[in-house]
Amino acid sequence: MSTVTINEADEAFEHPALFYRSAQEYTDQMVSFVRAGLAAGEPVAVAVPGPNLELIKTGLGTDAQGVVFLDMTEAGRNPGRIIPGVLRAFADSHTQGRVRIIGEPIWAGRSAVEYPACAQHEALINAAFEGRAVTILCPYDEARLNAGVLADARLTHPTVISRGRELASDAYDWEAVVARYNEVLAPAPNAAAFSFGARELPAVREFAAHHAMRLGLTGQRLEDAELAVGELTANSIVHGGGQGTLQIWAEAGQVVVEVRDAGRLTDPLAGRRPPERGQKGGRGLMLVHYVADLVRVHTAGDGTTVRFYLGL
Repeated sequence: MSTVTINEADEAFEHPALFYRSAQEYTDQMVSFVRAGLAAGEPVAVAVPGPNLELIKTGLGTDAQGVVFLDMTEAGRNPGRIIPGVLRAFADSHTQGRVRIIGEPIWAGRSAVEYPACAQHEALINAAFEGRAVTILCPYDEARLNAGVLADARLTHPTVISRGRELASDAYDWEAVVARYNEVLAPAPNAAAFSFGARELPAVREFAAHHAMRLGLTGQRLEDAELAVGELTANSIVHGGGQGTLQIWAEAGQVVVEVRDAGRLTDPLAGRRPPERGQKGGRGLMLVHYVADLVRVHTAGDGTTVRFYLGL
């Protein structure tokens, strides 16, 4: 069987998708990719769902000792956290030479609500790592993922590896995927709502905490909600025209909080780019990504909506 081959001769960013059809093919290809990196002296990280993580560890045997392993169902349960918290965290800790990562953010268990954020994440990797000596290989289960997901993978990855062949994607257009999944977020029925300005910041935060508790959030989950609400409402005052509207409701075992304002979010990597040392501000949306189980964003000429989800 042919195995993954990546051009390591230059400093360009490499971001191939690998379509696999069986556990054996997956194991063979991932192990080959990791061992090639280790042989080249490259730091290697593997961030994939738990069962696949075990396949790779077992296939590597003693070579696994030189690899960083992360369960993507935990480290990347919110796709918006993966670039700063997984990919950049590893790549930025190794500044000399090429870095090699396996990242599998999309698997058959992802929900329809999560998928748009997953697709945007895969697209934004290309902007986040442009010009960096990093290789990020993204596996896709061709047997279990639907045709639309695989079509998006061809849009978000400049090269695709399938059936032992690595070819340039003739569909590659990551910006089109970011734009397509910048979806209008449908209003929720029976949501509790509060319109606020600068004077109402304490009141809107108290309102959100009260309803979060009423809907079942406690302990750390409640603290996470309060932190995220604090960051988003402050952003509305500073960047969103000085006012906004907060809504909160329960949906499918989660508490959902949404903040709408008149701000225009023009940077597609906002909240996903770690702040530079000494930078003031610019951390609010990233903190929301870190504490939430999912973040969806819609931005248009007349304003921005940020919606975050926390499991009960």
